[in-house]
Amino acid sequence: MSQISVRNLDVVIDGHPVLRDINLDVASGEFCVVTGPSGSGKTTFIRLLLSQLRPTAGEITIDGTPIAPFPAPDRGVVFQDYSVFPHKTALQNVLVGPQFKRSPLLGRVFGNERKKLVEHATQALADVGLAEAASKYPGQLSGGMRQRLAIAQALICRPKVLLLDEPFGALDPEIRAQLHRVVLKLWRESRTTIVMVTHDLAEAETLATRLVSFGFAKGGGGTIVTNGTTAAVSVVTPLTGKRNAYGVRQKKRKYR
Repeated sequence: MSQISVRNLDVVIDGHPVLRDINLDVASGEFCVVTGPSGSGKTTFIRLLLSQLRPTAGEITIDGTPIAPFPAPDRGVVFQDYSVFPHKTALQNVLVGPQFKRSPLLGRVFGNERKKLVEHATQALADVGLAEAASKYPGQLSGGMRQRLAIAQALICRPKVLLLDEPFGALDPEIRAQLHRVVLKLWRESRTTIVMVTHDLAEAETLATRLVSFGFAKGGGGTIVTNGTTAAVSVVTPLTGKRNAYGVRQKKRKYR
């Protein structure tokens, strides 16, 4: 589990403000969901957390340490467009990250070390319900299965923070609900800190322990307009209230 702290963050691109005065703390183990209208900077914020983009001003830290200026294994990411390798099987896709982590130059390991990695990768596929699809290629999988594969690929490296950029937006409601259950189960078990972007308010209410809404600042650029706690499964306060559609207790939201 890892705490994220964002301080006085501004992004200006080609003279145009994109994000202004972003200040946010995400507690270790929280499931933070970011919503807001198109153009308010939600995906830019995810890119900043991943280090695909550098801020014009301000700082992002994880556990008090500034994030690396480049994407690194401490931050996993799942995009909407199924970011998996089409020429590799499901098992080979999940093995890519751990192999490069252990062998940065070759991206391959051998002997007992490889055997252990295969066992871990096989378990990761089972965790997302893809145990029977280990030898299949992404082109042989449905959209929901490919997204499950991307989640397994991101989580096997045990990142401190998992970033989700509208990962379920292209899926039909039934598959989306199934993946909500998968992600909630994995999150409860791993207690990985998650930051997710979505346009779907119902999805946000279902998953979030912290709900952050972006809007537009005066003079242009996105900024945070609401920031409050809610809960699918709270990791910071006792659970109260009714259960949601997934059998998980919810508590009242508190905005500040």
